[in-house]
Amino acid sequence: MSTVTPVTTTPPLTPEKVSAASTAKKKLTSPWASLAALIIAVLWTLPTFGLLVSSFRPERAIKTTGWWTFFSDPKVTFENYQAVFDPDNINLADFFLNSIVITLPAVIIPLCLASLAAYAFAWMNFKGKNFLFIAIFALQIVPLQVTLIPLLSLYVDMGIANTFWTLWLSHSAFALPLAIYILHNFIKEVPSSLIEAARMDGAGHVAIFFRVLLPLLTPALAAFGIFQFLWVWNDLLVSLTFAGSPEISPITVQLSNLSGTRGTAWHLLSAGAFVSIIVPVTVFLLLQRYFVRGLLAGSVKG
Repeated sequence: MSTVTPVTTTPPLTPEKVSAASTAKKKLTSPWASLAALIIAVLWTLPTFGLLVSSFRPERAIKTTGWWTFFSDPKVTFENYQAVFDPDNINLADFFLNSIVITLPAVIIPLCLASLAAYAFAWMNFKGKNFLFIAIFALQIVPLQVTLIPLLSLYVDMGIANTFWTLWLSHSAFALPLAIYILHNFIKEVPSSLIEAARMDGAGHVAIFFRVLLPLLTPALAAFGIFQFLWVWNDLLVSLTFAGSPEISPITVQLSNLSGTRGTAWHLLSAGAFVSIIVPVTVFLLLQRYFVRGLLAGSVKG
């Protein structure tokens, strides 16, 4: 009686592939690789740590010695932070609040519009869909700087100049092409059988989007939301162009004014700069796991 050798659909790994995989794994997990990663992390965070130390040092100490001398002669003061929050002096609190007012709508608006547009491009058929998607994707290569003056003229004609609407609309418009592209690629990875099952149950496009796809979109939405939040919060160019009055200027504009008008006030600049990075660092640390999941979403199929 003859035996039949079973046929496997997955070819066995060759010794060359096994050797290459094991070699790469050993290099990435070696003590030298861990040491290099630790050195890079320390060098990356060292300027921020120096900024934090300088923000608590007296003005005279900042101007005469380096921040690293703090450990040999520790002197701590809170006068720098009191000065930047002084209502009669710099009043950084108002600009801090303006940044929050600018950033939150500038994140929510493109996320809402981009998610709807991404679903339409992924699962709806309409005339000119491919051409329109390519046109939107091509908008990413348009330099932001060439659009500022035309947009400013348009806002003046519309009568909304020197308002928060100019900043909200500008940041949303600049973010939409990339947001649509990222969310479209994520939605396209959803199995079509899931969409067909929802349609067999009588669900329309609205029900499919809100009940089926939106829960699955959470990692991608969080990833782009964090990216957009950091971009808008740290923006200076758009704010300098469209925020024509201190009443709507974000914290980055005030820090720029400090560096220009008070170039020797390093004690105020260090305190103000550290105040400006508290919110984005906190947001990133709290939502880091969603950011990583969103970046990896759709990268592996199966």
